[in-house]
Amino acid sequence: MAYDKFEVLTSTAYPLPIENVDTDQIIPARFLKATERKGFGDNFFRDWRYDSEGNPIADFPLNDAKYAGSKILVGGKNFGSGSSREHAAWSVYDFGLRCVISSFFADIFRNNCLNIGVLPVQVSADFAQKLFDAIEADPKTEIKVDLPSQTVTLLSTGESESFDINGYKKGNMLNGFDDIDYLQNMKDEVKAFAETRPF
Repeated sequence: MAYDKFEVLTSTAYPLPIENVDTDQIIPARFLKATERKGFGDNFFRDWRYDSEGNPIADFPLNDAKYAGSKILVGGKNFGSGSSREHAAWSVYDFGLRCVISSFFADIFRNNCLNIGVLPVQVSADFAQKLFDAIEADPKTEIKVDLPSQTVTLLSTGESESFDINGYKKGNMLNGFDDIDYLQNMKDEVKAFAETRPF
Protein backbone atom coordinates (compact mmCIF):
# COMPACT_ATOMS: atom_id res chain seq x y z
CA MET A 1 0.00 0.00 0.00
CA ALA A 2 1.60 3.26 -1.14
CA TYR A 3 1.90 6.25 1.16
CA ASP A 4 2.74 9.93 0.75
CA LYS A 5 6.32 10.63 -0.27
CA PHE A 6 8.63 11.81 2.48
CA GLU A 7 11.25 14.39 1.54
CA VAL A 8 11.47 17.35 3.95
CA LEU A 9 9.17 17.72 6.93
CA THR A 10 9.00 20.88 9.04
CA SER A 11 6.66 20.65 12.01
CA THR A 12 6.10 21.24 15.68
CA ALA A 13 6.39 18.12 17.82
CA TYR A 14 4.68 16.20 20.58
CA PRO A 15 7.13 15.63 23.46
CA LEU A 16 7.02 12.24 25.18
CA PRO A 17 10.17 12.07 27.35
CA ILE A 18 9.45 8.60 28.71
CA GLU A 19 11.97 5.78 28.30
CA ASN A 20 11.18 2.19 27.31
CA VAL A 21 7.83 2.90 25.69
CA ASP A 22 6.74 -0.49 24.39
CA THR A 23 4.35 -1.45 21.63
CA ASP A 24 1.61 -2.52 24.06
CA GLN A 25 1.52 1.04 25.32
CA ILE A 26 1.56 2.43 21.78
CA ILE A 27 -1.40 0.24 20.77
CA PRO A 28 -2.91 -2.03 23.46
CA ALA A 29 -3.37 -5.69 22.53
CA ARG A 30 -7.17 -5.55 22.65
CA PHE A 31 -7.17 -3.37 19.53
CA LEU A 32 -5.19 -5.76 17.30
CA LYS A 33 -8.10 -7.60 15.69
CA ALA A 34 -8.27 -5.40 12.60
CA THR A 35 -6.12 -6.37 9.62
CA GLU A 36 -6.30 -3.08 7.71
CA ARG A 37 -4.15 -0.09 8.58
CA LYS A 38 -7.05 2.31 9.10
CA GLY A 39 -8.66 3.26 12.38
CA PHE A 40 -5.71 2.67 14.69
CA GLY A 41 -5.04 6.36 15.32
CA ASP A 42 -8.04 6.59 17.65
CA ASN A 43 -6.41 4.03 19.93
CA PHE A 44 -2.84 5.31 19.69
CA PHE A 45 -1.61 5.35 23.32
CA ARG A 46 -5.20 4.62 24.28
CA ASP A 47 -4.54 3.84 27.94
CA TRP A 48 -2.38 6.92 28.39
CA ARG A 49 -4.67 9.30 26.47
CA TYR A 50 -7.94 8.28 28.17
CA ASP A 51 -9.07 7.39 31.68
CA SER A 52 -11.05 4.24 32.55
CA GLU A 53 -14.31 5.98 31.59
CA GLY A 54 -13.01 7.04 28.18
CA ASN A 55 -12.43 10.69 29.01
CA PRO A 56 -9.33 12.37 27.54
CA ILE A 57 -6.54 12.97 30.03
CA ALA A 58 -5.97 16.67 29.50
CA ASP A 59 -2.32 16.90 30.50
CA PHE A 60 -1.12 14.01 28.35
CA PRO A 61 0.89 15.59 25.49
CA LEU A 62 -1.06 13.92 22.69
CA ASN A 63 -4.25 15.51 24.06
CA ASP A 64 -2.72 18.91 24.75
CA ALA A 65 -4.08 21.55 22.37
CA LYS A 66 -0.78 23.43 22.27
CA TYR A 67 0.81 20.54 20.35
CA ALA A 68 -2.18 19.78 18.13
CA GLY A 69 -1.44 19.12 14.49
CA SER A 70 2.19 18.16 15.02
CA LYS A 71 3.58 15.64 12.54
CA ILE A 72 6.56 14.69 14.70
CA LEU A 73 6.80 12.91 18.03
CA VAL A 74 9.96 13.16 20.13
CA GLY A 75 10.12 10.09 22.35
CA GLY A 76 12.37 8.84 25.10
CA LYS A 77 15.15 6.26 24.77
CA ASN A 78 14.22 2.74 23.63
CA PHE A 79 11.01 3.74 21.88
CA GLY A 80 8.95 0.88 20.44
CA SER A 81 10.35 -1.96 22.52
CA GLY A 82 8.42 -5.11 23.37
CA SER A 83 6.43 -7.21 20.92
CA SER A 84 6.85 -7.01 17.16
CA ARG A 85 3.26 -5.99 16.35
CA GLU A 86 3.00 -4.01 13.11
CA HIS A 87 -0.11 -2.32 14.47
CA ALA A 88 2.05 -0.06 16.63
CA ALA A 89 3.56 1.55 13.53
CA TRP A 90 0.12 1.62 11.87
CA SER A 91 -1.26 3.60 14.82
CA VAL A 92 1.59 6.12 14.60
CA TYR A 93 0.81 6.78 10.93
CA ASP A 94 -2.96 6.76 11.37
CA PHE A 95 -2.70 9.30 14.20
CA GLY A 96 -1.12 11.65 11.68
CA LEU A 97 2.57 11.41 12.54
CA ARG A 98 5.21 11.05 9.84
CA CYS A 99 8.33 11.06 12.01
CA VAL A 100 9.37 9.78 15.42
CA ILE A 101 12.64 11.01 16.93
CA SER A 102 14.39 9.15 19.74
CA SER A 103 17.87 8.42 21.03
CA PHE A 104 17.23 4.69 20.49
CA PHE A 105 14.64 2.53 18.73
CA ALA A 106 13.79 -1.13 18.96
CA ASP A 107 14.86 -2.62 15.61
CA ILE A 108 11.55 -4.28 14.71
CA PHE A 109 9.53 -1.17 15.47
CA ARG A 110 11.98 0.91 13.41
CA ASN A 111 11.60 -1.40 10.41
CA ASN A 112 7.82 -1.55 10.74
CA CYS A 113 7.73 2.26 10.65
CA LEU A 114 9.93 2.41 7.56
CA ASN A 115 7.64 -0.06 5.80
CA ILE A 116 4.62 2.26 6.06
CA GLY A 117 6.05 5.74 5.61
CA VAL A 118 6.93 6.79 9.15
CA LEU A 119 10.53 7.98 9.46
CA PRO A 120 12.29 6.89 12.68
CA VAL A 121 15.13 9.34 13.33
CA GLN A 122 17.72 8.23 15.85
CA VAL A 123 19.73 11.06 17.38
CA SER A 124 22.18 11.37 20.26
CA ALA A 125 20.82 11.58 23.79
CA ASP A 126 22.20 15.11 24.07
CA PHE A 127 20.43 16.29 20.93
CA ALA A 128 17.18 14.61 22.00
CA GLN A 129 17.37 16.50 25.29
CA LYS A 130 17.88 19.76 23.42
CA LEU A 131 14.69 19.04 21.49
CA PHE A 132 12.76 18.33 24.69
CA ASP A 133 14.08 21.49 26.33
CA ALA A 134 13.19 23.63 23.31
CA ILE A 135 9.67 22.22 23.07
CA GLU A 136 9.10 22.74 26.78
CA ALA A 137 10.26 26.36 26.48
CA ASP A 138 8.09 26.97 23.41
CA PRO A 139 5.50 24.44 22.18
CA LYS A 140 5.58 26.16 18.77
CA THR A 141 9.21 25.15 18.30
CA GLU A 142 9.66 23.68 14.83
CA ILE A 143 11.89 20.80 13.81
CA LYS A 144 13.04 20.24 10.25
CA VAL A 145 13.65 16.67 9.13
CA ASP A 146 15.45 16.48 5.79
CA LEU A 147 15.51 12.94 4.43
CA PRO A 148 17.65 13.60 1.31
CA SER A 149 20.43 15.10 3.43
CA GLN A 150 19.66 12.85 6.43
CA THR A 151 19.67 15.72 8.90
CA VAL A 152 17.35 16.91 11.66
CA THR A 153 17.49 20.58 12.65
CA LEU A 154 16.13 22.50 15.60
CA LEU A 155 15.06 25.65 13.77
CA SER A 156 15.04 27.93 16.82
CA THR A 157 18.79 27.50 17.29
CA GLY A 158 19.96 26.11 13.95
CA GLU A 159 21.52 23.12 15.68
CA SER A 160 21.52 20.06 13.47
CA GLU A 161 22.45 16.40 13.64
CA SER A 162 22.79 13.68 11.02
CA PHE A 163 20.95 10.37 11.17
CA ASP A 164 21.41 6.99 9.51
CA ILE A 165 18.91 5.15 7.33
CA ASN A 166 19.09 2.06 5.15
CA GLY A 167 19.56 3.14 1.53
CA TYR A 168 16.79 0.91 0.18
CA LYS A 169 14.29 2.19 2.76
CA LYS A 170 15.37 5.77 2.10
CA GLY A 171 14.67 5.36 -1.61
CA ASN A 172 11.28 3.86 -0.89
CA MET A 173 10.30 6.69 1.44
CA LEU A 174 11.39 9.33 -1.06
CA ASN A 175 9.15 7.66 -3.65
CA GLY A 176 6.28 6.73 -1.33
CA PHE A 177 6.82 3.01 -1.97
CA ASP A 178 6.32 0.00 0.25
CA ASP A 179 8.06 -3.25 -0.71
CA ILE A 180 5.28 -4.30 -3.11
CA ASP A 181 5.22 -0.88 -4.79
CA TYR A 182 8.99 -1.12 -5.27
CA LEU A 183 8.67 -4.47 -7.03
CA GLN A 184 5.74 -3.33 -9.14
CA ASN A 185 7.70 -0.29 -10.22
CA MET A 186 10.40 -2.64 -11.53
CA LYS A 187 8.12 -4.99 -13.45
CA ASP A 188 9.19 -3.71 -16.88
CA GLU A 189 12.84 -4.25 -15.96
CA VAL A 190 12.07 -7.69 -14.58
CA LYS A 191 10.14 -8.62 -17.72
CA ALA A 192 12.95 -7.37 -19.96
CA PHE A 193 15.51 -9.34 -17.97
CA ALA A 194 13.38 -12.48 -18.06
CA GLU A 195 13.13 -12.27 -21.84
CA THR A 196 16.94 -12.48 -22.08
CA ARG A 197 17.12 -15.68 -20.05
CA PRO A 198 16.92 -19.11 -21.67
CA PHE A 199 14.28 -21.48 -20.33
